[in-house]
Amino acid sequence: MTFFPSSVFTACFIASLAVSRTGAKKIPSTLDGPFVPVTVPYDVSLRGNAVDLPGTDPRVRRRVQGFQPEQISVSLSYTYDSVWISWITGEYQIGDIKPLDPKTVASVVRYGLSRFPLSHVATGYSMVYNQLYPFEGLQNYTSGIIHHVRLTGLKPNTRYYYRCGDPSIPAMSNIYHFQTMPVSGPRSYPHRIAVVGDLGLTYNTTDTISHLMKNDPDLVLLVGDVTYANLYLTNGTGSDCYSCSFPDTPIHETYQPRWDYWGRFMESLVSKVPIMVIEGNHEIEEQAGKQAFVAYSSRFTFPSKESGSSSTHYYSFNAGGIHFVMLGAYIAYSKSAEQYKWLERDLAKVDRSVTPWLVAVWHPPWYSTYKAHYREVECMRVEMEELLYSYSVDIVFNGHVHAYERSNRVYNYSLDPCGPVYFTVGDGGNREKMAIEHADEPGRCPEPSTTPDTYMGGFCALNFTSGPAAGKFCWDWQPEYSAFRESSFGHGILEVKNETWALWTWYRNQDSQSEVGDQIYIVRQPGICPVHKALPASWFAYR
Repeated sequence: MTFFPSSVFTACFIASLAVSRTGAKKIPSTLDGPFVPVTVPYDVSLRGNAVDLPGTDPRVRRRVQGFQPEQISVSLSYTYDSVWISWITGEYQIGDIKPLDPKTVASVVRYGLSRFPLSHVATGYSMVYNQLYPFEGLQNYTSGIIHHVRLTGLKPNTRYYYRCGDPSIPAMSNIYHFQTMPVSGPRSYPHRIAVVGDLGLTYNTTDTISHLMKNDPDLVLLVGDVTYANLYLTNGTGSDCYSCSFPDTPIHETYQPRWDYWGRFMESLVSKVPIMVIEGNHEIEEQAGKQAFVAYSSRFTFPSKESGSSSTHYYSFNAGGIHFVMLGAYIAYSKSAEQYKWLERDLAKVDRSVTPWLVAVWHPPWYSTYKAHYREVECMRVEMEELLYSYSVDIVFNGHVHAYERSNRVYNYSLDPCGPVYFTVGDGGNREKMAIEHADEPGRCPEPSTTPDTYMGGFCALNFTSGPAAGKFCWDWQPEYSAFRESSFGHGILEVKNETWALWTWYRNQDSQSEVGDQIYIVRQPGICPVHKALPASWFAYR
């Protein structure tokens, strides 16, 4: 009798499952690549321009009284045994403001393994934030009281029930529940992870979230651009293009109540399913004193401290056998910057025998072939790509470009079997128009000097020096590193099957729930793409 390694049987088993839901079409894997580039023609019947939900929509109106909790959400800490519960009490103010006193309302979570009794109690901290503008006629904003409570000592892969609020008022929420992540290990993974970007709060957004919830995810990754509150003036007047409609404002204004609308709409999902967020350009929201990202950093919780980061802009966490690295494109990322040094330390600590999968997430894509934002963050790629490649990052998720795109495995613009697969999922449904033009189409290649993001600064996007596009800024046809692209709203689901196989499915909003827009197995090959071994803790004591 001939014996085969268990990995062979696993591969055969997975291959036998590689059939679409119709039972007829084999699902490809990255082992079948690199793939001939495919562009799905744009369907003009789709709602390319989305319409925001108004503040009068019942789904975004305040439904609680007094200091009862609202906008309740769950997010992960660094490991399975801890989560954060967040909520808001009291009403925001806009115009003539008098900030609420956070000390007047306690931050308490009662939780347990059954609805009754909720035998454990945890307390946390509270805060308010202001969005202030030093210009006459602009309306200032102050939030309700934002509460964050960390629960610790939790069991893996376990459902917990909880209520949050202040029992002394009394003002406690209804009972909700969440599921902790599995313990980290090579055969331990969340069932489904939803990935979405550039959501906003439009009627297309509602379709995206409705479809996403039907897929019953265990975790949601939001890859930046949350509410698009900065498409509005402080008086609530909005536009699909801020700079087009309001070119003369003394500062880029925002209408902060859109954050509260968004929190209310999303509560039905994120009060039960943990959400992990990284900042996008629409979270910059500059205000008086040159402050930025204040709403983003105040409303969400991040396992920054737990993962050794000093910033809400970059952090990491584990979800079963997956290590996620969340990076900030709108904060310093050069090799001398603290973010880069943190990334070096974080990657060096990853034990791929415990968390075989390494996934990186940030907002603007390095490998997008759309005209919109084409090569916009080339400086970030130049600084960080080699480091991520050297640690064999498996998958990268980005947003920013309002369309969908999947890459072949790529490194430094060349096909490489050890490079990550890049997914652009900036198609969540936001108010800005959909990206439909490609940089490789005749007359669509942007002028290089117009490509850098002014907030980030720097210019690194030079003409290609080798390959089919040598001497040019854009390819003359869909680049070989681009495997599939389509301009449609939707979301993605990642299902990691074991330490080497993961299924990615992209769902388009226009399809029924049984149809998919793109689907592929991502296969790790540690045999041909060696990974770094985790360094001992003593190595970090001197750094």
